[in-house]
Amino acid sequence: MAISGQNNYVIGVDVGGTKVAAGFVSHAGEISDVTRVRMVSDGDAAAGLNSVVEALDSLLAKAQEKRWTIRAIGICAPGPLDPNTGMVINPPNVPCWRNFPLAAEISKRYHLPVRIENDANAAALAEVLWGAGKGFTKVFYITIGTGVGTGLILDGHIYNGRTGAAAEGGHVSIDYRGPVCGCGKRGCIEVLISGTAIAKRAQAKLEAAKLPHSPMLDLAGGKIAAVTCELVNQARAAGDPIATATLLETVELLAVSLGNTIDLLEPDVIIVGGGVASMLQPFFDELRERIPSWCINSRCREIPLLSAHYGANSGIAGGAALCNLKQFS
Repeated sequence: MAISGQNNYVIGVDVGGTKVAAGFVSHAGEISDVTRVRMVSDGDAAAGLNSVVEALDSLLAKAQEKRWTIRAIGICAPGPLDPNTGMVINPPNVPCWRNFPLAAEISKRYHLPVRIENDANAAALAEVLWGAGKGFTKVFYITIGTGVGTGLILDGHIYNGRTGAAAEGGHVSIDYRGPVCGCGKRGCIEVLISGTAIAKRAQAKLEAAKLPHSPMLDLAGGKIAAVTCELVNQARAAGDPIATATLLETVELLAVSLGNTIDLLEPDVIIVGGGVASMLQPFFDELRERIPSWCINSRCREIPLLSAHYGANSGIAGGAALCNLKQFS
């Protein structure tokens, strides 16, 4: 549903395993009044629903005070899900919902149109409407954080595939003998370049080096097990060679993945988002140089590699973007 006008908004909702974030989004993609509540993901279905309702009730009360019109609600929900029916199927990180009709439940309560999608697909759409992907026809989006998600936008539409399960690029294997991913497969890009994977790789390097001191080890209080992805980045900024080597390995693995993506899809642009992606920004030139080694496309350097416009609120923007397409009117 397209929206316009200063007092017309949609509400974007980002549901995660531990929190629900929501905010008003204007027709220009501007986000305001962000609220966050705890997500009760380990209770029953009603408890999970109540977390979403709590966030929405807070925003709708504000909208009433400001005399704003809310046109629709868009929700980034954890997958697997069916965007056509609004059903959340069996998300590993939100076990309270199994074949749960989230869109129908929210629509019934608030009497508004409701759309749901997985976070990477929706965030990709937001980038096309309002962010780094604006003006491009074929857009590939990858978000790198605790996990890895991807989205594919073709001619302004999310490519969902036959059943809504397409574009799970984080679970494309690049090493069939690699570590086991949470999805059960070996060598998925997620288990190799996510924030969790970076921390584990740095820990292993520290174990092997057996150094009494290093910037990374000192930041972790001398405890290798306390090393996190964020500490790796801080140590890299402090000149730690192990931290730098860890992130360069991550860049190489990402280059493999993006090279495969270019050979398969040849998008107009590649957009990289997520918390880990912001850490890797100092290495983007290095990433651009490495991609041709993993790609047979002789013109792969012509494809822009851009940082996402939306950061921590990409899920809110993505949820709202679902309600701004003519295909949903």
